Amino acid sequence: MLQNKSFSRKTRQGKVIKVVREHYLRDDIYCGAPFCKVCDSSAARLSSTASTVLIVDTNVVLNQIDLLENEAIDDVVVLSVVLDEVKNKNLGVYNRLRALCSNSVKKFFVFSNEYHKDTYVKAMVGESPNDRNDRAIRVAAQWYQNHLGNATRVVLITNDRDNKRKAVEEGISAETGVVLEKDDQSIYLFVSVEAYVKSLGQPGLVDLLVQAPSEDVGMEDVEDLRPSKKKIIYTEHKPMSEITAGLSRGIFHQGKLRVNRYNPFEAYVGSESIGDEIIIYGRANMNRAFDGDVVAVELLPQEQWHEEKSLSIADEEDEEEDDVHLVPSSADDAPRVTNQMQSSLGNANPISSRPSGRVVGVIKRNWHSYCGSLEPMPMPAGSGGVAHALFVSKDRRIPKIRIQTRQLGNLLDKRIIVAVDSWDCLSRYPSGHYVRTIGEIGDRDTETEVVLIENDIDARPFSSQVLACLPPLPWTVSSEDLENPIRQDLRHLRVFSVDPPDIADVTNFVHPGSPLDDEATQRGTSVYLVERRIDMLPKPLTEDICSLRADVERLAFSVIWEMTPEAEIISSRYTKSVIKSCAALSYVEAQARMDDSRLMDPVTTDLRNMNALAKVMRQRRIDRGALTLASAEVKFQIDTETHDPLDIGMYQIREANQMVEEFMLAANISVAEKILSHFPLCSLLRRHPSPTKEMLEPLLRTATAIGLNLDVSTSKALADSLDRAVVSYLGDDPYFNKLIRILATRCMTQAVYFCSGDLTPPEFYHYGLSARLYTHFTSPIRRYADVIVHRLLAAALGIYKLPGIFQDRPQLTSIADNLNYRHRNAQMASRASVELHTLIYFRKRPTDTEARIVKIRSNGFIVFVPKFGIEGPVYLAPRNDKGGGEWLVDEQQQKVKKTDGSISFGVLQTVRIHMEVVEPQPNRPKLQLTLN
Repeated sequence: MLQNKSFSRKTRQGKVIKVVREHYLRDDIYCGAPFCKVCDSSAARLSSTASTVLIVDTNVVLNQIDLLENEAIDDVVVLSVVLDEVKNKNLGVYNRLRALCSNSVKKFFVFSNEYHKDTYVKAMVGESPNDRNDRAIRVAAQWYQNHLGNATRVVLITNDRDNKRKAVEEGISAETGVVLEKDDQSIYLFVSVEAYVKSLGQPGLVDLLVQAPSEDVGMEDVEDLRPSKKKIIYTEHKPMSEITAGLSRGIFHQGKLRVNRYNPFEAYVGSESIGDEIIIYGRANMNRAFDGDVVAVELLPQEQWHEEKSLSIADEEDEEEDDVHLVPSSADDAPRVTNQMQSSLGNANPISSRPSGRVVGVIKRNWHSYCGSLEPMPMPAGSGGVAHALFVSKDRRIPKIRIQTRQLGNLLDKRIIVAVDSWDCLSRYPSGHYVRTIGEIGDRDTETEVVLIENDIDARPFSSQVLACLPPLPWTVSSEDLENPIRQDLRHLRVFSVDPPDIADVTNFVHPGSPLDDEATQRGTSVYLVERRIDMLPKPLTEDICSLRADVERLAFSVIWEMTPEAEIISSRYTKSVIKSCAALSYVEAQARMDDSRLMDPVTTDLRNMNALAKVMRQRRIDRGALTLASAEVKFQIDTETHDPLDIGMYQIREANQMVEEFMLAANISVAEKILSHFPLCSLLRRHPSPTKEMLEPLLRTATAIGLNLDVSTSKALADSLDRAVVSYLGDDPYFNKLIRILATRCMTQAVYFCSGDLTPPEFYHYGLSARLYTHFTSPIRRYADVIVHRLLAAALGIYKLPGIFQDRPQLTSIADNLNYRHRNAQMASRASVELHTLIYFRKRPTDTEARIVKIRSNGFIVFVPKFGIEGPVYLAPRNDKGGGEWLVDEQQQKVKKTDGSISFGVLQTVRIHMEVVEPQPNRPKLQLTLN
């Protein structure tokens, strides 16, 4: 059956044209119920024993997705009109809904009501798109009840009052009570979310309900939850029309809010319109904005701008009141610190004010689910009633969240997940709802799951559909592989691997569009935690089929160079291959072979030759302007039985690591040039934008304070400056230069993936490598970017046809964006895992050690502990005072001393500290660093 849909639109030239689109309607679309006597039940998704089938409207999906994901909610029909509306309004919720519909355990079924001849509805004259969609939902729900008859009851879940009114007018039963009874005429029921949830008889489910702002509990109901009786009233957000006008006139400035990890009352908004960061200081000026929100900011009058010297690191014990943090020395319980003027600590230059502002509106919210625990509180009188509680996120940047719960006694000692619903301008705290319990507070598995959830890491087992894409084990290279003309037999060559593995031919097993490929696309990268690895691909591929083992034949994708002894590449070629590794070496084993002068076997000789070439290649890169940076990578020794950390220290980089790095960099650059020459508009490349002057300012300030002159005009100039970075007054200090390089690393931008058609060639540049082109090719087992590049290279060689997705630029851009998001999250999860295991390690091991001051603030300084790779704040407070007088701080010169001259500290100076785990706030343990 064919329906014509027509509408008018205006062209750029001003002409009005009529557009007619054909809309095909069918009568063979199945209902998804296995007990249906009309439809084909082979593709049924609903339960065979379902007594109730739920149909949800768009607003229920958008607002109650946490409830829908609960195991108690099943046998749900998702109409295509709802799916489309959700996709247009919230892509994040849409992806979660799609995941529910594709999950074989959950009984969710997508019904294409817009293409069924009995459920498609035409828009009536004067009817809005929203009203038309609501009517389509009602029609589909009534069709379901008529279609299934007495086999089951159909319940439409909606809180839309207007929808309810129209349903009653149309003769549809609307139940508002808790008990749901199927009516005698088999007409489906129209029920509110709360009524349906209460009918299930599971009190904990009610906690999952999102409370509408109008239903929010007033502040008078939670006076006992506040540490202070002072009411905090926020300014109403400007309407979007006023924000848009203000942005265009330069009155407001748009940017993403970033909350200081050391001080949740201090935030920054990077503004392109003024070319600087705007400081947002205090919760009142943040005006209910969360970390990551895109906000509109109004600059404060210049006389209200805070000098940089007045900004501090907040103490865990500070109360959550804005006026406590405006000037640290003004509060009775704040550390006693004097902000010294320029004459007190030598010839300091005047400190220039930076722009300060306040949030006037939130353009795009970054609300999501947060992990943490409830603030300890006495159990309310009686049992089973609703209790009001404050949720404290593990992330200090997130404000406390007010929730209602009927299971307070079961949650007080648990890590739980809470989602934010609203934040009224008269409420001190945002309101939210309980989502689920993770586990016992302090349990390592629980805390590790918190790390994964907070960083959106998918650690679920691979589905049966994904595993079905793998070849059966044991797998071996077949005769077909050996005879395939696209694959060169290199088994006669002496091939060996040095961990990480060489370039396996992963794309031979991961086919475009397969469930395995879709899963890898979403995961994006493997994630490395302290005690385990979360793979992008299933273990049969990562640990067997694509692992380059000694004396085992494997499929590979090879980059082959002919090189001179001076490491000049004479020729390059690329080929799918079959190899047989003669040795699989770790970095430690490879280094031991090269260092042992008694060993002269072929593999060791090859290693030494490759290392010699790598040194030449490395020096050539450095001469070209590549940066040699450093990072504070930590390595744990883990107990194999308890998984507790036994030892902790800095990760050691060997020549073997650098050797492998050089050849991997060369292969990535070579492949980037090859694929771009064939596919200039759809190649996946990796760029590293040059750091801005503002980003390099902290490094330059530190260098100036210690008498270093760093030239940051180009990457070459910076590299040469770092090579010369020594300070005479520190004497023979081998760690000083590495510390400067660590500080330089922190000023860099993030390297990102991008589609070559989205940018111009000058923007392809990789600043850190000083490379015109770069991509990732060498690790397809653990990075999906490399899988894409393998496909591009294979197509460039004429081996395979380029998959159709490479013709879809927006989709390629979306994939690149996801890869960047997943890569960053993997890094953050790795760091959080290190922090967790650091706490576990030091919990029973209070330690005295040396640290280096890396930044001085008005009430303390940030130190880096080289031995353990740990960074944290040291507060200049009376409890760790030595000598007499007050502390005098000069942030410009990065110096601090006592007024009596008994103690003085400078940036990058060594200090003795004491490290121990404390818990100043319940359920928020931290590693506390204090002066010895």
